[in-house]
Amino acid sequence: MTTRILTGITTTGTPHLGNYAGAIRPAIVASRAADADSFYFLADYHALIKCDEPARIQRSRLEIAATWLACGLDVNRATFYRQSDIPEITELCWLLTCVAGKGLLNRAHAYKASVDKNVEQGEDPDAGISMGLFSYPVLMAADILMFNAHKVPVGRDQIQHVEMARDIGQRFNHLFGNGKELFTLPEAVIEEGVATLPGLDGRKMSKSYDNTIPLFGSVKQLKDAIARIVTDSRLPGEPKDPDNSHLFTLYQAFATAAQQAEFRAELIGGLAWGEAKQRLFQLLNNELGEARERYQALIEKPADLEDILLAGAAKARKTATPFLGELREAVGLRSFRSQAVSGAGEKKKAGKSARFVSFRDDDGSFRFRLLDAAGEQLLLSKSFADGKAAGLVNKRLQSGEALDVREQDGGFGVWLEGECVAQSPAFADGAACQAAIRRLREALAPAE
Repeated sequence: MTTRILTGITTTGTPHLGNYAGAIRPAIVASRAADADSFYFLADYHALIKCDEPARIQRSRLEIAATWLACGLDVNRATFYRQSDIPEITELCWLLTCVAGKGLLNRAHAYKASVDKNVEQGEDPDAGISMGLFSYPVLMAADILMFNAHKVPVGRDQIQHVEMARDIGQRFNHLFGNGKELFTLPEAVIEEGVATLPGLDGRKMSKSYDNTIPLFGSVKQLKDAIARIVTDSRLPGEPKDPDNSHLFTLYQAFATAAQQAEFRAELIGGLAWGEAKQRLFQLLNNELGEARERYQALIEKPADLEDILLAGAAKARKTATPFLGELREAVGLRSFRSQAVSGAGEKKKAGKSARFVSFRDDDGSFRFRLLDAAGEQLLLSKSFADGKAAGLVNKRLQSGEALDVREQDGGFGVWLEGECVAQSPAFADGAACQAAIRRLREALAPAE
């Protein structure tokens, strides 16, 4: 079975060594798998949310495109494109905006953080917050759902956005699918083994900390950056502690097991920090030298990069254009030539009904909610170790078998085989609890 993988790169900066080790290198390796169908794109519409400097965005688009190609991305295997070259994505974004709940977007981490910062500073809660920032998760959902990605590699801070894409896609399927799953529900993938590199000062390598090592700067820039890595005050000949040295952590991310073992032994044996930095420079220069030359050649021929990206966009649109046509049909944006206009006697669409929403917690476990027709939560499941186990319980609740509902803690729980698998919120009184139980039974009653 082919697995479709999708990754976006926001075009607001110049790639550094941390970007390479943490995202670019593992993504390129993954794209070479025989069962992978990879979609990699420059998220330049997303960049507009964070940056209002046109020259910076344009330069970043060029640098990031050149970086991926210089590092070995095979555009004959992967689909590589700019977000802004796929108009279907922005149209899909609007379709999804029309079903995305404001309450869902209110919970987005980036929006909440901006509101909290404003409140702390005594400002209006929404001061300086654009609709781009507020609806960022919907555009990200469109990026993912447009190509029905199965897996989306992300950092932990982006898990919520993938879960929101699942929720929005599930809602769209429920409203317009007519029994068909229009959207594949994506899964966030956390690459636990991928390096998170420390910067020059030991904190996470980040442009915001001004502690980065340039990926494709000159040889002198690379050497100068490495020379600024902070080390302890141990003198030449004194044993060094590799496990508490971010210089050694950087070395580990690019060295073979044999090289790591040798370097570790030398540090413990008293290798001077100056010599240790020279070893790191040699390792990184050997790793990046050929790619640096390819990068410079690509930067000097932007027209060639333009051709590559436009070819990638054409390839992506072969999937996006017909799929958007299917989605337009599903929501009722249909050609008058394709079928007769619905008459007054057409059966009205059924009203909104209860729905299940699956999601993944920050700890990686799987859960689901049951919401009633008004969007109120009836049940929240327990945590499951994997999505399959959660799905099996979900299916049993929808199978029509008799429900074992027990009142507890001001609410109620649903039990399967002697175990409480889901609980309601607490209610103000017994009457409210009983009313919720009736709504639950109606929601899970088998269709006639």
